[in-house]
This record gives sequence, C-alpha cells and structure tokens, in this order.
Amino acid sequence: MRTKTTSTITKQGEQVTVKGWVNSRRDHGGVIFIDLRDDAGLLQVVIQPENVANFSAAEHLRDEYAIAVTGLIRERGEGLENPNITTGKIELVAETFTILNASKPLPISLNEANKSSEELRLKYRYLDLRRAKMQETLKRRAKYLSFIRRFMEDQEFLEVQTPILANSSPEGARDFLVPSRIHAGKFYALPQAPQQFKQLLMVGGVDKYYQIAPCFRDEDPRADRLYGDFYQLDVERAFVEDGEEIRREMEVLIQNLVKDFAGKDLVSAEIPRIAYEDAMNIYGSDKPDLRFGMTLVDLDETLATTEFAVFKNAKKVKAICVKGAASMSRSQIDHFTEIAKKEGAGGLAYLTFVDGGIKSPIAKFLSETELAEITAKTGAEDGDIVFFGAGKPATVNKVLGRMRNEFADFYDLKDKNKVALCWVVDFPFYEYDEQNRKVDFGHNPFSLPKGGVAVLEAAKTDADKLAIKADQYDMVMNGYEICSGAVRNYNPEVMYKAFSILGYDEHFVEEKFGAMLEAFKFGAPPHAGCAFGLERIFMVLTGEDNIREVVAFPKSAAGVDLMMASPSDVEPKQLSELKLVLDIDFD
Repeated sequence: MRTKTTSTITKQGEQVTVKGWVNSRRDHGGVIFIDLRDDAGLLQVVIQPENVANFSAAEHLRDEYAIAVTGLIRERGEGLENPNITTGKIELVAETFTILNASKPLPISLNEANKSSEELRLKYRYLDLRRAKMQETLKRRAKYLSFIRRFMEDQEFLEVQTPILANSSPEGARDFLVPSRIHAGKFYALPQAPQQFKQLLMVGGVDKYYQIAPCFRDEDPRADRLYGDFYQLDVERAFVEDGEEIRREMEVLIQNLVKDFAGKDLVSAEIPRIAYEDAMNIYGSDKPDLRFGMTLVDLDETLATTEFAVFKNAKKVKAICVKGAASMSRSQIDHFTEIAKKEGAGGLAYLTFVDGGIKSPIAKFLSETELAEITAKTGAEDGDIVFFGAGKPATVNKVLGRMRNEFADFYDLKDKNKVALCWVVDFPFYEYDEQNRKVDFGHNPFSLPKGGVAVLEAAKTDADKLAIKADQYDMVMNGYEICSGAVRNYNPEVMYKAFSILGYDEHFVEEKFGAMLEAFKFGAPPHAGCAFGLERIFMVLTGEDNIREVVAFPKSAAGVDLMMASPSDVEPKQLSELKLVLDIDFD
C-alpha cells in the first residue's frame, strides 16, 4: 500500500512505499537511477543489485512504466543535490520494487519545452495530462471552483441544479438537439444556459440562486471559446430592479479572484462603467482591453472641409496614435494593412512623425491646419505613427478596434500580470441581424427594455427600435467578455410587445416561452442576474492564450473529440428507435 507521495516525504530515515511512473532511467555501471514521477513531483530512486532481489527486472524499465517502490529515504551525497525539484536533497534507496504495468513508447512528448502538436496532444489527452503543467492546471482549476463556491455561499446564494434535457429556445446560438425515443418526431435541446429555469426559480421563491452550470452551444470554436460544452457561474436574484445591484455584488468575486487567487494586479481599484455606444466609439469594441490606451480619435470636425477625397467622401474618419511606431518597416505596415482590409477597410492611411516633421504619401493632400489639429488631437509626437480609418461609422470602429489590438500585441502592451476590468452597459435592445436585413433582438428576449412597454409602443420605425436600450451589462477582463447579464423581463405584456415589434404573434411567444409567461402571471418578482464564463476567466487568470489549455478534455479547433472519435456514426437500430432516417448524401 502506498504510504507516501513525493510531496509528503519530509525526512531521511523514513521507510516508505511510493508509486508512480518512470520519468527517466539512468544506468550507472550496475546501479540504476530512476526519477519516479507522481502527481506531486519527482523523486530519485536508487536500485542496487545487492539490495533488490529482482534487480534484473529493473534493467528492463523504460519511460512511463508504472511502478511501486519500497525503501529507505536518505540524503543525497555531497554535490549530488538537485535544486530544481522539491525532493532534490533526498533519494529513495529501493529494497523492493514492482512493475505495475509496462508502457509502449509514447506517441507524444511530455517534455514541456518540446511539446507535440495540439492535434496529437488532444488525441492522446490522457497522456498529455501527465505533464506537470497540466497536473498543476487541473489542481488550480479545482481550487478556483472551490474559491467561487465559498464566495457564493458566504453571500447566501443557494446552489440549485437545473435540467440538462430542456426545450429549444432562441438565445443567440445554435442548439444541440436530442431526439426523443418516446415522443417520436419531437426533440429536447441541451441548454445554451439555464436562463428560463433560473427565472422560474425566482418565481418559485428562491431569493438568491447560483449554479456551476454546464452549457451547450453549437458555435464555431476559437482561441477563447470552447466548442460544444462549457461551464458558467450562473447567478440570479429576486426583487432586484437595477442591474447595478448585481454588478456591485458580483464584481467583488472577480476582484478577489484576481488579487487573492491569481495574485495579479488590478489596473484600477474601481471598475468603470462604459456605455456600449462609448465603448464602440472610443475603443472600437464592446469588449475593450483597458491595459493600454491607443483610443480612437474622432476627426470629423477637423476634416470637415478637407480636400483629400478619401476623407472627404467618408461618413466617418477616426485615427489611432501608435507610440514609437515610426521605426516600423514598410513590410510591417503592409502586413497591418492586409489585416485592416480583412475587416472591411479599403486600406490603412497613416502619418509618420519623424525628425520633427511628418512623412506620408497622404501628407501633401492635407493642409497645415489639418495636420496641426490631427497632431494635437491624437497627441502624436516624434517617433509615432497615426493610422486612419475612413468609411461607414461601424466599419471604421471595427477596423480600428481590430488594429488597436493588433498593435498592442505587436508592441507587447498586454501585461499578463495585470488585469483590467470594466462593465459595458446600456446595450441596444434590438439590432440588425447578421445579414443586415431585418431588426432582431440584440442578445436575447429576456432582458428588460429601459422604459418598459411605453418605449416599445412608441417605436414606430426601425430607427426607433434600434434606439431602445436594454438594462443589460457585460463584464470585460483584459479584452475578453467574461460575463453577460441583465435585469429580466418579468412582465407578460412587455414580453408580448417586444416580440410583436419583430412580427411574432402571441401564439409564437406562448409556444416558445409558455411556462415562463404563465409563471409571470402569478406575482413574479422583478429579478436580475448574470453568468460568468468560467473557463475564459481561468484562462486569463493563469496567463494562457488558448482556452483548450485549461480544460481536461476539450474538443479540437475543428470541434472534434480526437481522443474519443466523436462525433461518430450510430447504429441503424438506434436511428430506427428514434424514428430517424438519414437522407443526406455525404459524398
């Protein structure tokens, strides 16, 4: 029976039994040295023929064999200590050892400095998890969730689990559908979030709810978004009519996680509130990274009478000043120009401030007064470059917002030891859909429009609808959206009206949200809540750039579980039971 792990051995002279894997093996002329690895670290094991009866078996040990060793702990000889490991001053002199299981040569490297490709690591994730960094990540994640639970319990939130098999509802992403065997032709949906259930808990008399909730969305994966399933801290409170009440309470958790759990510095002790419109106009993004400046500067007044055609014909002209960028090469500027074009820009005009003057292909088209005002408004100095965006307002914001982040990456302005938080508030209740064809809900239909039913009834044109604000809020951490929340729409009259504006009748609303609407007719309290993306927060707190590095068994960037080979085909019998027929030519 194992009596010690490498982390619990404290003194020489102990008789111990340890179990783990062969991290490395060295044969020094009849004496074999093993670095034994368990989940806590490494321990040097000395196997000598005079001490071990089955010494010949030790000669066949290879990396990653699982073994058990019993023996005596002693100090290492003078000059033989290893300062790089916690057990570097001691070693285990083996008296007996057992091979628990052999191992084939590994298909991936466990060497931190020479990792295998992500595709191979995900295919053999059970081996990749043996790496010390992955072991530490799993332990830190467990402590992270424990930290969160303690906070929520201290604030007297009640943990309630909600169903996984639920109904499909429009929440901004594609559902994963589950066909019903018992009710042929009907489908469950895996919940994108426990939204409806937590609102029903408020009607049911739960005052403060939370859940570490699994969520399922069929969205394309990316570096900060997992495919398929993820976890969020889901929160809701009854009798709350102002989103600021929720924001004030929950931001303390995030501040504590930053300081006390991760040991990082907050850029600001007070978390700013930024209106959505201001975030887009100043930073070009609704999730601005506040660790650095480089804000967007509006030049419409400065260039109101310009003769430069590119600016004259644009509905909006803005600029950003990149400090110290005058040394940028032409090829580097061309690289950034291509990025701007992918975001919808025609090009990337710029002014270079060098040797007390301004150099640029466009400088000759601008008057001295215009150049002086651009210099003053952007704060440009010798050694800087001012880049311009010109065109439709939304496109200009999008282009310069992307360039702001690209330049910050290029000049290493994103200090991972610092965390900048902000709340983005007053989101539009309605927006044009992705095809820009019709007005649709900005995020979801559960938010309360500021002004209630009166502002909805007054909205006659698309412009009126787009001007309505939702009592909705996002928290942003270092340029990542980590939380979304809102004061909820708990009034059936407001719900019906919010949908009718978009052309949906009461029958549609009742079919989609029948349980909620019926519940709201029985004295539903005003309520508000939010949900935090747990993997995304943990990614920032641990300094990772890829969210798949903080999850035990993630899908690949293509949304495939390479280890378990899913998604996969199913047996015809299963399809038959579900009354499903595949009518797709996969060729």
